[in-house]
Amino acid sequence: MGNGAPLIPIIAGMPAAHIEEAIYAYVDGLRQCVRIQEMCETVSALSEDEVTQVAEHYADMPRRSSEEEFDAALAAEGAEIHASRCAICHLRPDDKDVEFGLGIPLHGQHKEYLRFAIEAYFQGERLSLLDAMAREIQSLKPGDLSALVNYYASYRATE
Repeated sequence: MGNGAPLIPIIAGMPAAHIEEAIYAYVDGLRQCVRIQEMCETVSALSEDEVTQVAEHYADMPRRSSEEEFDAALAAEGAEIHASRCAICHLRPDDKDVEFGLGIPLHGQHKEYLRFAIEAYFQGERLSLLDAMAREIQSLKPGDLSALVNYYASYRATE
């Protein structure tokens, strides 16, 4: 539990504040339940205390990564894109300051989920909470998405 599936993000070991922010994005309609409708139904019934408890529960779990295969050449391209466009907000899960990052840790997530989430932002199906992120997403060139997905999939969590 908390370690996701192809279309479900890995939230185990994610900072509690990031989990709370994601839950409230669903509750407030800033994030749509496009593929898994039960998510919106489930979180909309939670009280504020329950949201905090759920977030703390998953934050206390050990962080895992998807352990999926990746293309090393694309991952190297993705590392450069991440460093120039994404790294200021999306820190690695093992970064000592990860809880202070503006964005959720993307490293180690399932490739299919990453592709879906980034495409949802690109297509306007998910609203960006920051104008800077919206600009970065819109400025991606063909091939950048695959490079980023392979880069994030290349991360291996250590316990």
